[in-house]
Amino acid sequence: MTVKGVKIWIWVQSNRILKAISNQEAGTVTIYDDNDIIILRRTGLTKQQIKALELIFAAYSLSRVNNKKEPFTYL
Repeated sequence: MTVKGVKIWIWVQSNRILKAISNQEAGTVTIYDDNDIIILRRTGLTKQQIKALELIFAAYSLSRVNNKKEPFTYL
């Protein structure tokens, strides 16, 4: 994945693997469950709001997926 401004975060919560994808260029944050079903989608966010969400993700020690690796390599 080489799209600029797109970051993927994964974590385990209640025995489920969850994934969040933030896109600064589009101003969106989307959270998926372990079956890739959308749980939450926020649109129209500013770059500062997305940066704040990413700082929250980092504060809770969620794993950020490198742009050159697939998410399953982190689990």
